[in-house]
Amino acid sequence: MKMKKQTLALTMSLALTLPMLAACGGQNGGSASSNGSAGDVELTFMTNVVGEKANALEAALKGFEEETGYKVEFSAPGSSYEELMKTKMSSNEMPDVFTTHGWSVARYSDYLMPVNDMEFASRISDQIKPVITDSEGKMYVLPVDADIAGIIYNVDVLKAAGVDPDSIKTWDDFTAACETIKNSGVTPLHIGGKDTWTIGQFFDWVAPSFYVTDEANSKAEELKAGTFDSAIWCEVAQLMSDWTEAGYFNADVLTADYNSDMEALATGTAAFGFYGPSSMVDIYNKNADANVGMMPIPAAHEGDEPTLIAGEDVAVGIWKDTKYPEAAQELLEYLARPEVCAEISKAAGNSAGLSDVEVELGDIKTYFDKYKTVETFPYFDREYLPSGLWDVMCSTGAEILGQKPGAVENAGKIMEQAFNDKYAG
Repeated sequence: MKMKKQTLALTMSLALTLPMLAACGGQNGGSASSNGSAGDVELTFMTNVVGEKANALEAALKGFEEETGYKVEFSAPGSSYEELMKTKMSSNEMPDVFTTHGWSVARYSDYLMPVNDMEFASRISDQIKPVITDSEGKMYVLPVDADIAGIIYNVDVLKAAGVDPDSIKTWDDFTAACETIKNSGVTPLHIGGKDTWTIGQFFDWVAPSFYVTDEANSKAEELKAGTFDSAIWCEVAQLMSDWTEAGYFNADVLTADYNSDMEALATGTAAFGFYGPSSMVDIYNKNADANVGMMPIPAAHEGDEPTLIAGEDVAVGIWKDTKYPEAAQELLEYLARPEVCAEISKAAGNSAGLSDVEVELGDIKTYFDKYKTVETFPYFDREYLPSGLWDVMCSTGAEILGQKPGAVENAGKIMEQAFNDKYAG
């Protein structure tokens, strides 16, 4: 059964399925813990995720409430999440339970309770475990799903142009494919730059191949030690500039938004997008008959191999100073139940972050299985850049896409200065 057919009924199935799971799960139903009477416990739960993922999380929390008698105040503030969390961190008044949007170790570990001793810890998949583990071996979140990402493409567009995605091993190969697709009358690459994070994702996808994936040319240790090579960043930026000048991006790259990205990939007016598999869910929602696939990210250096990105998606942690530690741990164990974890992962369009959970992903699972032996690397900004450089990537990238004179060299200088300032800070 195809994912596109499953997705259309997802919201309804979640509303029906997850409360039923609570009714049949019930080992602690309505009982009090050492937190006191169940009715006295009200956990705050805050997440950065939106759309189907947020709906799935909220449905799971309602199931948890029905089973335990606890109350959970659910909040999904969307784009304001980042600023709200900065305020909460500064005042040390965090939500009892929250999602870490890729920063469980680098940003939030000082605020989170380690989860190594919880039951689900032994079931965390080997692909995602390194991403959520600090240098001392501590893990701070339940990774409900694993964000294993490559490059999304429209299968029919590539086939019509005579481009075989399996033949694309390097960025030179990718550039040649873009030229062929452009000559066929289709836009090769689509970025919705009005939503600036779509520009940042270009760098998260491309930069690792220049900086870290090739052992002989890796600058990973230097980056983590506080040294940023701006000359390499200029190579990354130059790739964006070259593709802009060649006309590979959509003409409205700075005014289009993410929604238009999904529309273009769904309808075959664009070939490639720098997005993870969760975007395939959004594409199928645009066009149930869309034919899309995912490929690994090409290599930049001779002898290197294509790779994938691995990161946290719906990753849930507990504030170390919560008034209700036991209730919060019960919540994480509830979310880790195979049937609950599977429903949330399905909504995200991702494989589960737990090794014993199977997720009905239809077409998407085909690509997870195909590339399960491909080496993964963390999101570049999360692992190798100080916190705060995301906005710099987005703003300097917008200048390149807008073909501002000197934008490539300027991007290298600004990134280096921002890196040094943030690292020193």
